[in-house]
Amino acid sequence: MEPLRPAYHFTPPAAWMNDPNGMVYYNGEYHLFYQYHPNDTVWGPMHWGHAISTDLVNWQHLPIALAPDELGVIFSGSAVIDWQNTADLGPEAMVALYTYHNAHAAQSQALAYSLDNGRSFTKYTRNPIIPSPPNMRDFRDPKAIWYGDGSGNGHWVMVLAAGNAVLFYTSLNLIDWQPSGSFGFGHGAATGVWETPDLFELPVAGSTETRWVLTVGVGDHAPAGGSGMQYFIGHFDGQTFTNENPKALVLWADYGADFYAAQSWSDVGLRGSPNGRRLWLAWMNNWQYANQIPTTTWRGAMSLPRELRLVQTEDGIRLAQTAVPELMQLRQTEQSWQHIKVMPGQPFVPEIESETVEIIVEIETPPEANGLGIRLRMGNGTATAVGYAPQSHTLFVDRSRAGQSGFSERFARNHTATFEPASGVLKLHIFVDRASVEVFANDGRISFTEQIFPDEANVGLELFAEGTAVTVHNLQIYQLGPARFFSPPG
Repeated sequence: MEPLRPAYHFTPPAAWMNDPNGMVYYNGEYHLFYQYHPNDTVWGPMHWGHAISTDLVNWQHLPIALAPDELGVIFSGSAVIDWQNTADLGPEAMVALYTYHNAHAAQSQALAYSLDNGRSFTKYTRNPIIPSPPNMRDFRDPKAIWYGDGSGNGHWVMVLAAGNAVLFYTSLNLIDWQPSGSFGFGHGAATGVWETPDLFELPVAGSTETRWVLTVGVGDHAPAGGSGMQYFIGHFDGQTFTNENPKALVLWADYGADFYAAQSWSDVGLRGSPNGRRLWLAWMNNWQYANQIPTTTWRGAMSLPRELRLVQTEDGIRLAQTAVPELMQLRQTEQSWQHIKVMPGQPFVPEIESETVEIIVEIETPPEANGLGIRLRMGNGTATAVGYAPQSHTLFVDRSRAGQSGFSERFARNHTATFEPASGVLKLHIFVDRASVEVFANDGRISFTEQIFPDEANVGLELFAEGTAVTVHNLQIYQLGPARFFSPPG
């Protein structure tokens, strides 16, 4: 096993991977396509790699789905099932919409389709279906959705990234598209180019209301520096999106450094698929150092798949996310403790012998405490600290001493989010893999996704308190076994 190869996060068999693409559920399989450069471990001419899963945990690698051609290389996009055969490409065709990027840096939108469960694709003979517009360099990453009911009444919608905005198009057949609106232009964070949009409707927990969520990747100046994901809450009328919050309000999907280009699966909840969840995952990396991370035969991993929901808060409706429950199948040994008193200078140190653990912990947050939390992957002077500073109301993940960091001066940093735990109790759900930490606080209201690169022998863990004693109401630690990743057939 390669030392930094994740045990249960998705990685390519070899070479370079970035954005998830073409996320669709069909015939019992979750399809994950992804930006792939099969000939090197740094970014290059993009293809669509491909893998499938029946449970979001174990994955079967499949051959490359889309490769460059005379129209250009294959940038990001999405996939849908054409249940009504609106495009006349064949019954229940899997239709991929993607961006061509050519030698002149012009970007256009194209279509390919599969009639064999995504095992092979035919490119549409009259590509591109949306040509490159004049004087627009950034015009990419089509996300297609069906707007309407399940009986065929409705139309297709495409969301495209264009500079610091998104453009909307509509179609009756996935081939002929008409512009229908735009959004951006001063809304949210515009400090980096917008990419990889997504659009979906969710119920608001505890109510009969729904809202539409528009998500976009932001190429720079996210909360932890570099690339990150922002989202907007509002309304969609089938033509364009309206933000219900002030233009200047910025909502971030994740406060760690390594959550980018997130995409959700199409068609989960339809046609006999699992219950109607909205599931997504992201590229677990950051453009500030993505080409330099210290892996060997591959570069790039995906975050854990997550279930999304909308919750009502004092500040308004917000997105929350939690790791999918299917991950519980990886649990092996369990240790648990209740009502632990942790004193300053006297950490609580459970015995841990695994690089891969799941931790559920509930800690009181007395206002006089300077800090409290948990240190992970400890050993030889290294550790990643996950904690809370009550006096500044700051949740943090500090990876300044997490392991290898010489590949980038921007890596070894402390990342923070302003946060107020419910009822004075901080609830953390943490997943630790060989080269990552994912943190979900208070039922997913705040999340941090972080790569770390410690020595494989550094597996220590301790709970700490600074300034005053704190009570840990509950602590559960599960050792996690590896997921299964099957080689491509043939």
